[in-house]
Amino acid sequence: MMKTLFLQPPSFDGFDGGAGSRYQAKREIKSFWYPTWLAQPAAMVEGSRLIDAPPARMGMEPILEDVRNRDLVIMHTSTPSFASDVRVAQMLKEANPKVKIGMVGAKVAVQPEESLLNAPPVDFVARNEFDFTIKEMAEGREWKDVDGISWRDADGKIVHNRDRAMIEDMDSLPFVTEVYKRDLKIEDYFIGYLMHPYISIYTGRGCKSRCTFCLWPQTVGGHHYRTRSPEHVAAEIRLAKQYFPQVKEFFFDDDTFTDDLPRAEAIARELGKLGVTWSCNAKANVPRKTLEVLKANGLRLLLVGYESGNQQILHNIKKGMRVETAREFTKNCHELGIKIHGTFILGLPGETKETIQETIRFATEINPHTLQVSLAAPYPGTFLHQQATENGWLDEKNAELIDDNGVQIAPLHYPHLSHTEIFQSVEEFYRKFYFRAPKIASILNEMVRSPQMMKRRLREGVEFFQFLRERRAA
Repeated sequence: MMKTLFLQPPSFDGFDGGAGSRYQAKREIKSFWYPTWLAQPAAMVEGSRLIDAPPARMGMEPILEDVRNRDLVIMHTSTPSFASDVRVAQMLKEANPKVKIGMVGAKVAVQPEESLLNAPPVDFVARNEFDFTIKEMAEGREWKDVDGISWRDADGKIVHNRDRAMIEDMDSLPFVTEVYKRDLKIEDYFIGYLMHPYISIYTGRGCKSRCTFCLWPQTVGGHHYRTRSPEHVAAEIRLAKQYFPQVKEFFFDDDTFTDDLPRAEAIARELGKLGVTWSCNAKANVPRKTLEVLKANGLRLLLVGYESGNQQILHNIKKGMRVETAREFTKNCHELGIKIHGTFILGLPGETKETIQETIRFATEINPHTLQVSLAAPYPGTFLHQQATENGWLDEKNAELIDDNGVQIAPLHYPHLSHTEIFQSVEEFYRKFYFRAPKIASILNEMVRSPQMMKRRLREGVEFFQFLRERRAA
């Protein structure tokens, strides 16, 4: 087995390159998701090490020291961080010219040849679902015999091996919590709407929804929801409780955990036996009966992608959701005491000044506990990117989706709606949602009842206003 380093490299300060959510970027409030996509193959390679540099605030010096004794480095990359990651790869090669460097992630999955042409120090990229691909590379297999890679041969020619079959038996994958325990400090990972410390894992991959903007199902995970058994999930949570007794919440980062309702209920009942608090990604159409089962078995919060309050925009992005269904779902959650972190996207096809105001009104009416407002991001490999390219909505200078500091920009524009108008509407959205007397009173009440929450909300407030200042200066 090759001595292997799995690396989420340093980049912009506060940049979450390994985000399990759909956008890699710096956020309004400093947030870090677990590098689960790296931890999974790391759990399959004996003697490996995982370094997640951004949340650990680790610079290059200790990484360069480590790589001198490595045979293989696997780097996770993304469209926003790619140029920075290539510079890191060059530094690794200079520290150890014999080391082989491979890249994984959605960027290289859909643009393997372009990625290799623009990354001279990188020896290969792993396309699509790469867990077993990386395991075979670490085992020292002949590169020509490894499915799912694109690589440089001895003459520098780029060779594309055949695709690797998708994993169907998800229970065949080892627990990522073993790697979390071995290599990560869980207190480094923080998401504003989750209890701290938290742990996130996947219970399945893929999403049957066809949202045109969503990165992972269109690039790596696919649209077939392939799942672990409830017993397998419960066994990992049981182990995680043993390893990390300080954890206050478990988050299931499947694209849509509620795609399979009977299975979601079965997992909930297993979690109820363990007495844990948990949360997950959900679509805004979960029936009340299922919500009741989930709530009765430890569910605290749902992360819900509403995206827009305008029905035509939801049709345009193939969301498969009715605004009134989302409204009824949210009402049920409020009545059952399930908190919601609602996510919205501005600048999607069909957006106008009027639809932005319609979405802001919708968000204040349904009133999720917290929300996140993002800018439409046309990642390569998505239908939205194809649309934007064909219609001239995406400027070449905005193709990396972030500014020079790692903060998300407004990459799309329309004849009737400019980059600037879309960009500025994010701050307006936040102000109109949070600077309301009922919402302010709710936040203050939450802070008064919990000293920990008071400390946390004050810190988040400082970060949020700093974020707004940086946006105005951009």
